[in-house]
Amino acid sequence: MSCCNVTTERPEAHDLTKRVNAEDKRLINCKAVDVNQLMPMKYHWAWEHYLNANKNHWLPSEVSMQRDIELWKSNRLSADERSVIMRNLGFFSTAESLVGNNIVLAIFKHVTNPECRQYLLRQAFEEAVHTHTFHYICESLALDEREIFNMYHEVNSISEKDQFEMKLTTDILDPNFSTDTVEGIQTFLKNLVGFYVIMEGIFFYSGFVMMLSFHRQNRMTGIGEQFQYIMRDESIHMNFGLDLINGIKQENPEAWTPEFQAQIQQMIEKAVELEINYAQDCLPRGILGLNASLFREYVQNIADRRLERIGMTAKYGSKNPFPWMSETIDLGKEKNFFETRVTEYQVSSALTW
Repeated sequence: MSCCNVTTERPEAHDLTKRVNAEDKRLINCKAVDVNQLMPMKYHWAWEHYLNANKNHWLPSEVSMQRDIELWKSNRLSADERSVIMRNLGFFSTAESLVGNNIVLAIFKHVTNPECRQYLLRQAFEEAVHTHTFHYICESLALDEREIFNMYHEVNSISEKDQFEMKLTTDILDPNFSTDTVEGIQTFLKNLVGFYVIMEGIFFYSGFVMMLSFHRQNRMTGIGEQFQYIMRDESIHMNFGLDLINGIKQENPEAWTPEFQAQIQQMIEKAVELEINYAQDCLPRGILGLNASLFREYVQNIADRRLERIGMTAKYGSKNPFPWMSETIDLGKEKNFFETRVTEYQVSSALTW
């Protein structure tokens, strides 16, 4: 007599018709595939960006601020140099939060592809690290944190840029918003262009020039090192965003009309003027070989390159007035950088600059 009952019935057969096919995946508006199923993968570029981001893992507390503290307390920085540092800390401290909030509250919901969502989760973490960085810098230099983190309310050139971006998030957060229509897809693309092409591809890059100019002269080296880490993160963010925009365009060609491209062109032109105003505010007299006139050329130059990356025609024809930047953050260098093998990336503890 058996002590237990053993069934000999065959288990129910699995429904193989529910298995995910990579070709059924879409970047947005995918209703046929479970968004929780990562494999099989379709958008390998998204996974590569995720792996590359993991290789640049870092925290601001790893970077010594001792030399920066000594220099900040000394009389070896001019009032204009201090103003540039303060203005950039004020802009970046809130801008990073705006980007993170936009990912979590606006973009993530409407991207229906799991490999892209995997990268967005990593990017959201990195934005939190960047916000942590500016708190760490303020704390190290004993700055008035309320002054720095409230500049987006009090400094017009910063407020105008942030308001430009926040409007794009508000549009997506409308309870009635969806990407089920051509108009909805276009609104979503405007958000992606606003944050990946403009915020991270234009607004952030001119700030990098200013802050890395100090580092280039072996001054404020702790801040400079952290900005280099941030720049590398943001470069991957931008390239992911450009791939996402181009992928949505390819899958939804009916949204990428000549009229809509004209709207995108106007957005980027407006952003260029906002950034030039910001440069004039930061550099009223010029420091470190930088002045507002040079920044007009630089911002126009990188705007042209961003336009070209999303399949549009360059507008300005300006040259890069900072050739030394090509070795640090310029897009031509980035292209070579991102074509290298993933194994060539390093965690921050092993990086040398």
